[in-house]
Amino acid sequence: MPRYHPSLVLGPDGSPSAWGEALQLHWNIRDTLLYAVGIGSHNLRFVYEGHPDFAVFPTFPIRFGTLGAASFGTALPHSLGPLTIDAERFLEMHRPLPTAGMAQICSRVVGIHPRPKGSSFVEYETLVSDSAGLPYCRLVTGQYRRGVNQLGDIEPFEGCGTTYGTKLTFPSTPPDLTCEQWIPENQALIYRLSGDFNPLHIDMDAARIGGFDQPILHGLCTFGHCASMLLGAFCDGDPSRFKRIKVRFTSPVFMNSKLRVHAWHDGPGRVLFQAEVDGRLVVAHAYFEFEEAPRAAKL
Repeated sequence: MPRYHPSLVLGPDGSPSAWGEALQLHWNIRDTLLYAVGIGSHNLRFVYEGHPDFAVFPTFPIRFGTLGAASFGTALPHSLGPLTIDAERFLEMHRPLPTAGMAQICSRVVGIHPRPKGSSFVEYETLVSDSAGLPYCRLVTGQYRRGVNQLGDIEPFEGCGTTYGTKLTFPSTPPDLTCEQWIPENQALIYRLSGDFNPLHIDMDAARIGGFDQPILHGLCTFGHCASMLLGAFCDGDPSRFKRIKVRFTSPVFMNSKLRVHAWHDGPGRVLFQAEVDGRLVVAHAYFEFEEAPRAAKL
């Protein structure tokens, strides 16, 4: 079993690693459309290139969060696709991405920590910028990387670093808003075409290796569905008002199920939210921040 030494990558005091090598990524209008359809959007602004206000859905760049991990090679515990699970995601938008274009992706490791049963928790931060280095957005990715006996467990190692993850306290009152969306049988088949080809989401054998009875929905697809419902409810679907969103995944979502989001106001331009399927919590410790609509001038 391979050994990992996170302290060789992170700073001597456990601070984040140096930024890895910048990667270039291109996307086109088809990618923009396919992502919006993949997260179940019905807003023509995101799914029709002929719309007068055609735009990239704000969470489109969340897919870039894992790309920078390759820069750190064997410093990150290796795990097969079916054994890599999204744990937490954070996205902060600085300005909208163009509907087609190029971006530079640069990442650094924040923390690598052992977890029970031969697994690890890896967290890294990613900046997405244009060719001049001006930022589009900032991402934080937290993943569980697991091993299994027959494929080689991750050998115990000494963790290092910090975390951006936080637990939130939710009101005991009923939510201020509840919205829901059906997850159709082919949702994962569509979403994977945006580049997430982990077989866990389509192949029964891979799902069993991952410990599931059937393929599960991509965590980032669940993330996108939540963002789509919240953007519609609190921003009237206007992507320019999107600021930041953070989620923690707590349980898998399966196809042919209803995803229900509950939200509570937590000050101006901020809501706490969680999501559930059939009473089972699937997203927790989550928040969405946005620019409030300007108030109409008094006459």
